[in-house]
Amino acid sequence: MKKTIVVIGIGEMSGVFTRGLLRAGYPVIPITRSMNISETASQINEPEMVLVAVGEKDLDSVLEQLPDDWKNKTTLLQNELLPDDWKKHHLINPTVISVWFEKKKGQDYKVLVASPIIGPHANLIKEALATLDIPAWVVKDDNEMLFELVRKNLYILTTNITGLEVGGDVNSLWNENRKLALNVINDVLTIQNHMTAQEHDRERLVEAMVEAINGDLAHKCMGRSAPDRLSRALEYAAKNQLQVNELQRIARLLQQA
Repeated sequence: MKKTIVVIGIGEMSGVFTRGLLRAGYPVIPITRSMNISETASQINEPEMVLVAVGEKDLDSVLEQLPDDWKNKTTLLQNELLPDDWKKHHLINPTVISVWFEKKKGQDYKVLVASPIIGPHANLIKEALATLDIPAWVVKDDNEMLFELVRKNLYILTTNITGLEVGGDVNSLWNENRKLALNVINDVLTIQNHMTAQEHDRERLVEAMVEAINGDLAHKCMGRSAPDRLSRALEYAAKNQLQVNELQRIARLLQQA
């Protein structure tokens, strides 16, 4: 029998992963919000993997509670994820997946493009997702995974923030409001470059982002987290004295509405 997998956070996205893991033959132990991570960990004998499936706003508090002997078994799947998010918690070589399928309540998952994965449990995750016909691929190195994480961040932040102004779907955004999208992309990339302490290939990122747009042209731009994403981006830019004129203009527009 295969070793146990712990899943922290029982939401829509973790439900997809859990289904795939069970189909791949792994016993799964869930940890919910009401459960104490340390107490639960003491009752579990050397899990194969610990999948942290909470939302990005809860990630820090969960990683702070992880037992030391789980830190080399962790898999992360959050949006807006960058290496500093796990390095500050001393995670040892985590498995990281940039998730390119969505799962909303009452609906089955929808794939935009294949999801890249890196880390010691990358093949395990790929195998589990394959049982659900969700495409994924194992990234060759850290530099390529960083590109993929920035790509996802660029897609999410650009579509969410532009959606605050124009609404609609990604098809109308790219084909009818491209100037706005490109202006926001420039600001978001300014922030991502600073966060990662390196200049990323803008042309390649935009091309990869368009691939994701074409993966689901009806994908709505503005999710519930859009205002928070804009607020966090502006807060980071102000703290680090970054020029993000388009994001500031959209924020002023929302204040006047």
